[in-house]
Amino acid sequence: ARTAAALVVLGLLAGGCVPAAGGGVRGTPGAAGLKDPYYPRLGNGGYDVSRYALDLAYDPDGGHLDGTARITARATQDLSALNLDLSGLTVAGATVDGEPAAVNRAGHELTLRPRDELREGAEFTVTVDYAGVPEPVTDPDGSTEGWLRTPDGAVAVGQPAGSMSWFPGNHHPSDKASYEIALTAPSRLTALSNGVRVSSGPVSGGRTRTVWRQTEPMASYLATVMIGRYETGTATALGDVPVITAAEPSLASATAALRAEIPRILARQQDRFGPYPFSAAGAVVTRDGLLGYALETQTRPVFPASSFDRTTLVHELAHQWYGNSVTPESWRDIWLNEGFATYAEWLYAEEHGSVPARESFASAFADDDNWTFPPADPPAAENLFDPPVYRRGAMVLHKVRETVGDRVFGELLRGWAAKYRHANASTEDFTAYAESVAGRDLDAVWKVWLYGDGRPERP
Repeated sequence: ARTAAALVVLGLLAGGCVPAAGGGVRGTPGAAGLKDPYYPRLGNGGYDVSRYALDLAYDPDGGHLDGTARITARATQDLSALNLDLSGLTVAGATVDGEPAAVNRAGHELTLRPRDELREGAEFTVTVDYAGVPEPVTDPDGSTEGWLRTPDGAVAVGQPAGSMSWFPGNHHPSDKASYEIALTAPSRLTALSNGVRVSSGPVSGGRTRTVWRQTEPMASYLATVMIGRYETGTATALGDVPVITAAEPSLASATAALRAEIPRILARQQDRFGPYPFSAAGAVVTRDGLLGYALETQTRPVFPASSFDRTTLVHELAHQWYGNSVTPESWRDIWLNEGFATYAEWLYAEEHGSVPARESFASAFADDDNWTFPPADPPAAENLFDPPVYRRGAMVLHKVRETVGDRVFGELLRGWAAKYRHANASTEDFTAYAESVAGRDLDAVWKVWLYGDGRPERP
């Protein structure tokens, strides 16, 4: 005969209702995925996270990570069980509102069943204790992300799914939350993360515990950790925004001048895009060979040394408005990140390099690589970061600019960032917003440039 416990597990795996101890039916398990068009099992249903508090201790010699994640969330349905995304690592135990919860693992799905069901609308706290040696995640396009070991520490990046390699959570961009990340590491090393550093001090064993706080909402793919030997610099931008930059010692001197330009670049971007959306800023430069790309990790983008140039810096800082504050509703909307950030490069070149945006547009138009698919409809997950998403995405914006004129286009840039500040938005949200600002339909732009299958005869 099947035991009651077995019936519970079977019910969870089947996504069905779980019988209550006293008979009848209680809540149902939250969905094990959000059916994203490219990552259908990423994220989880039934709840909305408001805050992550991560307490992490890292041993760089053995690569071992000890973690406690405290997740504050609100139930969006009556919940008998809920899922978290977690890749690898061993879970020692979990609680829901301080009471032990049953734990089940299936791939990267961590299922928790609280002792008492969670009523719709109730706020609750999940605590998960876990440990192990985090393994990198390989994306469909072959790139590597997640918790990446270095000779003396680690760098953690997460676009699109790597953050689940170092903390449990609702790892889909549609569920943004505030973060507090405490990092304990050998005192000889520097430990950096998102937001503002709120404390740092010695603990036992020759280690230092440093706490970083990101109060504004953040998608989990934008969370970052850097532990290692870094030389740091501090400055102030926009009157009162602390700027913390860091570079590996061998790169510090060569990158110092460009790192010092961040306040000036942010000031000009604020003029174009509207108020800077965060309470901190900065950049981190790592050695080549660790990352194959720069990434807009919130408030503290990370760059491999060979990518730390002015154009890429402008791109990643523009993402703080477009992508980090205004975040895609799903991964299908990624062109809203990359198209805007690429157009920010064109605007910078127009203003500082005497290269009109129409010339950048013409160059992109002539490149066959930008015409393999429409920017709003990548064919598969491995194409999410292909050239059409970036440069043809920027072409869409330039055609809008040509259609509505510079004054209205400037209003659109600032208004889009303001309307969806610290929120999520889709391609459909953008097209509707652009038409509302323009006061006319823009179907001709969308049909050819955003959704069209091929290159038109003339730009």
